[in-house]
Amino acid sequence: MILRAIVSAGLASLPAILAPAVIAPAVGAQEPPALLATSQYLFVVRGNWVYQYDVDTLVLRGKAAIPAGRTPAARSGRRAGAVQLTDRLPKQVIRIDDVTNKKPKDKPKAKMIGTEISVGGGAGGRFGGRGGKIKGPSGKVSGRAIQNGLKWLASHQDESGRWDADGFMKHDKGKKSTGAGNPVHDVGATGLAMLAMLGDGSTLRSGPYKDNLKRATKWLQEQQHKNGRFGTNASHDFIYDHAIATYAMSEAYGLSAYKMLKKSAQGGINYLESHRNPYSVWRYQPRDNDNDISVTSWCLMALASGQFFKLQVNPNAIKLGLTYLDQVSTPDGRHGYTKQGEGSSRMPGKHATQFPIEKGEALTAAGLFCRFFLKQDPKDKPVMKAAADRIAAKPPQWSKDGTIDYYYWYYGTYAMFQMGGQHWRTWNKNLNHALTKHQVQTGSAAGSWDPSGVWGKIGGRVCSTALAVLSLEASYRYTRLVR
Repeated sequence: MILRAIVSAGLASLPAILAPAVIAPAVGAQEPPALLATSQYLFVVRGNWVYQYDVDTLVLRGKAAIPAGRTPAARSGRRAGAVQLTDRLPKQVIRIDDVTNKKPKDKPKAKMIGTEISVGGGAGGRFGGRGGKIKGPSGKVSGRAIQNGLKWLASHQDESGRWDADGFMKHDKGKKSTGAGNPVHDVGATGLAMLAMLGDGSTLRSGPYKDNLKRATKWLQEQQHKNGRFGTNASHDFIYDHAIATYAMSEAYGLSAYKMLKKSAQGGINYLESHRNPYSVWRYQPRDNDNDISVTSWCLMALASGQFFKLQVNPNAIKLGLTYLDQVSTPDGRHGYTKQGEGSSRMPGKHATQFPIEKGEALTAAGLFCRFFLKQDPKDKPVMKAAADRIAAKPPQWSKDGTIDYYYWYYGTYAMFQMGGQHWRTWNKNLNHALTKHQVQTGSAAGSWDPSGVWGKIGGRVCSTALAVLSLEASYRYTRLVR
């Protein structure tokens, strides 16, 4: 059944804390049921009864009769179909504080984006839901893994707002955990942690991690230079950190409807434009005519987010990004690092032996998700289906033979979710097994993931955990972009 958001006059009188969740089917000959979804329960109003279901299992938790005369039809002057749940939900079934666990000052405002309702946190618009609810048989386990991961991230944030890539263990209680990353990547680590919290529905206005996000955005603003760049350019790969921070700042600005962040988010996008090669895309140094798909993917994600939230983005940058994806991909679906047929990069020395490039398809996954995010459709681009098949042949596996790759799993998960069908079901099953079975359960690192993957020594435990959480959030962070 096709559902539509109720945006009639009746919506205005709903309590603001409930309004974003109210949906109802198209009006038919009989009064349709009304639905209300929260992070814990699904409420269905049908006839003179309201039913309360567990949102994970759809097990009926209870029902109650609606007092006579309290249905919309009984109230004069009401347009048909403008369901008011305030008229219909008996107090013995639902209390607002039970559903939201939020104080009234935290309640989000509903706003319209296109034809969908969006909450100032990730529950509508292009987002499919919130609250750690993964579809499938392992949903509850995945939900707990997400929440434990987010709690670990929150407890390891500096008071200044930064996530310290190499010094996070200063926040450990008891024996210090291991897994330091490279100290030059604090900006990128902070951006990834922010994205993980935003992906679960928190914003600067609401949610359990709103204060963490406020501190993080403040710290990133303090690291931003007049030219818009986040952080220094001391490391050769600083553009990764900047692109991720720009992506996070754009999402924080748009999802929070926080106008004070607009200048900072726009500045980050402006720097990406100044860094981009003329008539092409991005790599490490600004405008040096060198390009690669790995850096470019993060930059394109930041631009797509900015474009979605009405920031100024050069449309030619998007077009040239898609052109570059075509230039480095082959009909069999592989997306090359800097040219057709080229595998993923590795660091000098034994890194390539420890993590053989044939174990994954990280750059194919990055390219495929970017194609989806930039509105390409597999029906029009056969290379997308071929890419999905390549990725499906190398699903997530937790093995010491070099298969652990959070970077690959992140992009692969989002790409396969967009593909849907068997591609998604098989990938998701393998991902859930790999991540939920290997999340640290004890000690100071409980809730995090060991930086055992390909780039673990670069990003460390903070980036590894943020990428793992983001991967588990995939089924509700974005809706499917192609129908």
